[in-house]
Parts: sequence; C-alpha cells; structure tokens
Amino acid sequence: MKPRYLRPALNLPQIFLYRDPVDFRKQAHGLAVLIEQELGHNPFSGALYAFTNRHRNKIKCVMWEDNGFVLYYKGLAEEKFKWPRASDELVSLTGEQINWLLDGYNLGVMKGHKTLHYEALC
Repeated sequence: MKPRYLRPALNLPQIFLYRDPVDFRKQAHGLAVLIEQELGHNPFSGALYAFTNRHRNKIKCVMWEDNGFVLYYKGLAEEKFKWPRASDELVSLTGEQINWLLDGYNLGVMKGHKTLHYEALC
C-alpha cells in the first residue's frame, strides 16, 4: 500500500462519523457549532468528527489541536464514499476504520471474526 502522510492518525482516541449529510459550505467553525449544538459534544475535546455532503463524494474531518482547528478535506474525482447507514445519529470509529473509509472501503461489511472468551480448556 502506498504511504499516506496527511491522514488521521491510527491512534486517535475518539473519532465520530456524523451520519447525515451536511452543507459543505461550512468550514471548521461552522462544523464545530454543529458538534456543540446538535450533538452536545465539546468541539475542543480533541476528538475527530467526520462529515459528508449529500452526494457522498466529499469528506470533511475537523478536530481541535492545541490552539486551533484542523480541517481535513477529501473530494473524490469519481465514485462515492460508502457511508454507514446506522440508526444512531453518530457512529464511533477507530483510526483504522476512518482510514479504510477514506480509502473507499465499506465499513458495514468489514467485520472481523467474533471474539471468543474461554474460562478453561476442558
């Protein structure tokens, strides 16, 4: 796989994907207002929030980093992002999952093996 340099870190502690499309004229401050007023979250917590437009061919990620907002934008030349369609308004992701989404993978079908918990061998 080709190295990616301008991507969300794999070890980000909190990543949230906003399920509904947003107006992409909004910049970092407008998205921070949405985070605070609609979601009831603190936009200054350092969590990363990912948003898409209604065509699902663009992504904006916003997060607070020490002294200002970081805004990450990716627009696809062709195709669409495979945006999760969950019943919840907000979906929690890992650093690996947000990068899979940016690469075009469908997160809904990317499920690993179930976790097994055993107490004894016999």
